Amino acid sequence: MERGSQPAQRPESWHGALHRLQREGLPHALATQVTSTGSTPREPGARMVITEREVFDTLGGGTFEWQTIALARGRLARGETGMSLEAFPLGGRSGQCCGGYVNLLIEVFPGSQTTLAIFGAGHVGTELVRLAAPLPWRVLWHDSRDAAFPAWAGHQPRLECRPSPDPEAAVAALPPDAHALVLTHDHAEDRALVDALLSRGDMASIGLIGSHSKWASFRSRLRDAGFDEATLEQVRCPIGRVSGANGNKRKSGDKTPYAIALATLAELLPLVGSAEHADLRGLEPAELRALFS
Repeated sequence: MERGSQPAQRPESWHGALHRLQREGLPHALATQVTSTGSTPREPGARMVITEREVFDTLGGGTFEWQTIALARGRLARGETGMSLEAFPLGGRSGQCCGGYVNLLIEVFPGSQTTLAIFGAGHVGTELVRLAAPLPWRVLWHDSRDAAFPAWAGHQPRLECRPSPDPEAAVAALPPDAHALVLTHDHAEDRALVDALLSRGDMASIGLIGSHSKWASFRSRLRDAGFDEATLEQVRCPIGRVSGANGNKRKSGDKTPYAIALATLAELLPLVGSAEHADLRGLEPAELRALFS
């Protein structure tokens, strides 16, 4: 090694990549060689992690591996989650001269199915991010101010801090069907964000912090800007309302940031639905019996 040069970094292992991708809530597939007969490139237990653009570890290379990668990426692109068994006669399906036979288990993980965009890194925004940490959501945290995000935010799973001096550009960068919560330090910025979110027309939900009088003022200006009543009804304001004994919504009496954040997440949970908790039962027993018999 030449003086001053850095040692080459080792490629990320499949188990390191799997842990990181699941922690970050990103789509990926795990391919596992479960059985083999005859001459095969790798042994049962060999694994490989596949994403849209990267591959971690190997099943031995050759056409068989490339077919596995293409199969996994096709399922990722189509959003086909869950497990499947694939049989590879290496001489027939893969055209490899070793001529063995491999059974492969492919598990496709969709990543976080819910995206929560939080605009504002103030007291309530900070508590929202803390409380959302155990949930399997991807959280995009925005603030227009310099150095607004706490140091610990860089270590929270599925959290991305996005400095965003331009509200319209920040909203334009959101994925479709995201849930947005607007609670910045500035009312003019709040209004610009709500305007941009409504203009997109593809948000799953929009929540705005503030009072009824704040929303009445915003609503009047947004109506003057051309939004109809049906569109304006998409905005929940005030956020963090709780149901009383008679079913009516009312604001919590506790106005601390933690209480507001807690009530806001409780209000948001029914809107998210059950996509994150789909009942994936895996392989049918008959498939497993055929595989191991």
